[in-house]
Amino acid sequence: MITNYRTKVGFVLLVAFALLCYKASAQGEGVGGDPETTTDGRTGSRLIQAGVPFLLIAPDSRSGGMGEAGVAVSPDANSIHWNPSKLAFIDGPAGLSLSYSPWLQRLVPDINLAYLTGFYRLDDRNVIGGSLRYFSLGDIEFRQTGEEQATIYSPNEFAIDATFARQFGENFSLGTALRFIRSNLGTNLVSGTGAQTKAGTALAADVSAFFKKETILLGNDARLAAGLNISNIGNKMSYVEGDDNKVFLPTNLRIGGAATFFPDALSELTVILDINKLLIPSPPVTVTEDGNTTIVSGRDPSNLSVPAAIFGSFNDAPGGFKEEMQELSYSTGLEYRYNKQFALRAGYIYEHPEKGNRNYLTLGAGLKYNVLNLDFAYILANQEKSPLANTLRFTLLFNFIQK
Repeated sequence: MITNYRTKVGFVLLVAFALLCYKASAQGEGVGGDPETTTDGRTGSRLIQAGVPFLLIAPDSRSGGMGEAGVAVSPDANSIHWNPSKLAFIDGPAGLSLSYSPWLQRLVPDINLAYLTGFYRLDDRNVIGGSLRYFSLGDIEFRQTGEEQATIYSPNEFAIDATFARQFGENFSLGTALRFIRSNLGTNLVSGTGAQTKAGTALAADVSAFFKKETILLGNDARLAAGLNISNIGNKMSYVEGDDNKVFLPTNLRIGGAATFFPDALSELTVILDINKLLIPSPPVTVTEDGNTTIVSGRDPSNLSVPAAIFGSFNDAPGGFKEEMQELSYSTGLEYRYNKQFALRAGYIYEHPEKGNRNYLTLGAGLKYNVLNLDFAYILANQEKSPLANTLRFTLLFNFIQK
């Protein structure tokens, strides 16, 4: 039972940050959890925190089965999430994809992410696309007092994207996405300060680039590719009327490469690696004495603008260069495709224990029949430590045929 607004919002935010297993430990620590011991001996979480973290969840099964890597793999309709510029090299005049991911089923049974995306080719060089991402946090029982009749509330978040990609020459493309975000964790309620709550909204943009080249590698025909995507560049969000304590969007830098080998006329083997870094402030180290909290190392994120936070995110960690390197996460994967009709996938994702602790294997497979692709992915995580253990993703992709 959620007995008051602050407890309710704390619960919702806890679930939201758990979406990415930011604290997937046996104790289930998370946002608002017990303090942790930092690398310099002081207490306080080293976890980078942002609003609407559902924007970082891998929405589709193909990349979900390859360690959640996808910035440089061959394009499909789901490239809007990973790297919009890849759409310029996509085959076919148009396509649609629908993905569904039951999420955190070991904690809450009715949380899920749905992702609908599509593209349309304007000409040989220009492609437009769009997507809708809807995240449901299930039903929460809410009451102001213990005697009050419970009200069932269904918090949810969604993002709507519009994208454009253009090919330059035979090997290079650029792309962008514009995004509207709405996070409804509780509206028309009264906070502990007496202010009325509201849904948080934001506008954001992605900028991306993609390069590919056919070559010979290790004695085989091969394709090398590289990609870059800076996503969710946008304004801060607030959930309370007149509140200056706003949260950053999860602005993220994703860079990576892929090498695809063609050992024979029917087989393809792709090796991929993505590196991610959140371009938002690192949490400062603080001490509290007599009820007063003082920053002893790092910067106060509440005083930073979005541009200052992005550019400063490369050197603001209180632990210096060592902590900056800990803020990188790595996704690597393999994909084997036979006759473009059957695919097997595997991958691994790694985050430092103090910066999220997502460390697990992923598996996946795909089938193609005519114009339909069916893909699924499975998270093979530690049953005792990760709330994402045994998570399944499903994707149905439809590609129109060029006449």
